[in-house]
Amino acid sequence: MYKITTYFRESYKELMEKVSWPGWNQLQQSTVIVLVATLVVTIVVWLMDLVSSSILNLIYSLFKR
Repeated sequence: MYKITTYFRESYKELMEKVSWPGWNQLQQSTVIVLVATLVVTIVVWLMDLVSSSILNLIYSLFKR
């Protein structure tokens, strides 16, 4: 039980004293970066899906009777 109590006590101390929290401007910049990166990855995955779907439809149409 002592180890668990020590773990939580040290975790709380580290969270309150050693962690540096971002400022408002840095938080906004990070949020914009994440949103842009998410949008880019979404578009890339959509394009890959579109291309692979077209290729598979072409292959299926070649073997259709």
